Amino acid sequence: MADLELIHFTPMRSVVEDGSIRWERDKLNRPISKLPQIFWANGAPWREANHWALTRVYSTAGGHIKTVTSLMKHLAAYASWLDDMGLDWRHFPARLQDRTVVLFRAELIAQRNRGSLAPSTAKARMAAVLQFYRHAKAYGLVNRTSPLWNDKQVVIRYFDTVGFERSLLQVSSELAIRNRARPGLVLEDGLTPLRLEHANSLLEFTREQQLEELNLMLSIGLLTGARIGSITTLSVKNIEGAIDDDSMRGAYRIRVGPGTGVDTKGNVSGYLVVPHDLLNRLKTYAYSMQRLRRQDKASATNRGLLFLTVRGNPYTAQSFNSLMTDLRRRAVSAGMRFMQSFKFHQTRATFGTTLMGLAMQVTDLKTAVAFVRDALLHKDDKTTMLYVRFIQEAPVRALISDEFSRAFSGLVDRDWNQLNA
Repeated sequence: MADLELIHFTPMRSVVEDGSIRWERDKLNRPISKLPQIFWANGAPWREANHWALTRVYSTAGGHIKTVTSLMKHLAAYASWLDDMGLDWRHFPARLQDRTVVLFRAELIAQRNRGSLAPSTAKARMAAVLQFYRHAKAYGLVNRTSPLWNDKQVVIRYFDTVGFERSLLQVSSELAIRNRARPGLVLEDGLTPLRLEHANSLLEFTREQQLEELNLMLSIGLLTGARIGSITTLSVKNIEGAIDDDSMRGAYRIRVGPGTGVDTKGNVSGYLVVPHDLLNRLKTYAYSMQRLRRQDKASATNRGLLFLTVRGNPYTAQSFNSLMTDLRRRAVSAGMRFMQSFKFHQTRATFGTTLMGLAMQVTDLKTAVAFVRDALLHKDDKTTMLYVRFIQEAPVRALISDEFSRAFSGLVDRDWNQLNA
């Protein structure tokens, strides 16, 4: 599986003096911290993709490092798929259906249709891959005469702020994927919660398999609603700095967001509310031999992180996805069919629906929404209201399912062989 790594890039330039070449710092370009770079499963860098990342960062438009990192995450997923399939990204046979990029598009659509990939993610991933190929062709990294796909120009008409009609010319690819939402109500990132019995089975499975670190990560997600980006940036200092929650007996608060070292979506400041028993488990793990061995391998910058890989590195999107892939494989082999399309973010959806259901039982809707919004670190009520709708629609779906089963049970159970005799 391909890996995405963040490096510190220092631009250099060659200087020729007295027939010899030496390298010195290029003062015309700025250093780049956390530049995303992709490496194939065999350890070789994907030079063309890495060139694209560097070019994007230095470009005047769209050069924000977070934007480039997001694009490279999508391209790293493409690289992992290429490694798994044993395909070359430069494979462009005459038949459109046989081209590598077209096969990848089909895979994304299949993932979207079975619910393992959000429609918006499938669209963004394909768009990132197409952007990379356009860059590769423009810079001669692939044969400019290679048949990639057909682009078409689309005219978009709009009105400016003073009412004049304007036209915008946009290039659209025949390989673009539409953001076609899945039917039914879904929560954040197009995912639905786990059934509580499935969540308990998953925790029990990781405990039996002695996957302590994964068990703790899943427990944090299910009991606090934290995103994986927050969980993998938690430090021992954050855990030790947890304070009593005066409003909830047996609970502690861990401050997250800007200034804490713990990443949050949109850099929102807030608190994770952690049950006492989970906090004690995290403290025990922080000083366990398993974690201390990983800490010994870590750099000075990363030694304080609570969760580290076996090599002492922070978890990246790719290394964590690899962890999840292995967990799904093990769980499905053990007969846990619900794990076939499991996504870690479902732990957050599970926490949100459970918390909202409890809050709506003891207080009014406005107060319940405000409480869950703060717990999930939402920027506004719009996202939180999805949980309200999900809970309110659940009894309706259950009733309709029961009534349909009752109404048509006689038709389904009828002995058609005897009827036709």
